[in-house]
Amino acid sequence: MSAAWIVVLVVGAGTVLFKATGPVFLGSKTLPPRALALVEVLAPAMLAALVVTQAVAGDRELVLDGARLAGIGVAGLAVWLRAPLVLVMAVAAATAALLRLAL
Repeated sequence: MSAAWIVVLVVGAGTVLFKATGPVFLGSKTLPPRALALVEVLAPAMLAALVVTQAVAGDRELVLDGARLAGIGVAGLAVWLRAPLVLVMAVAAATAALLRLAL
């Protein structure tokens, strides 16, 4: 087994153990209202950070790609219109692809 696979397995096992600690230690307890409010907004904030990072990140520089940003804009509009997630991804990808094809 190569060193890369060993690293993948160790990191995977560590991730599973780390994720399991919350339910194991807090399984029968309820969170305080402030902590619960923080947990509720944490996932959307992390998702937004990932979207922004993937949208404008390059090799140690900002990349303002018009087709990519237009796809994100169309996806935002589709989410606002409450479209299903698969449709949101499809229209975003199609928008970016068609703009790249046209340019």
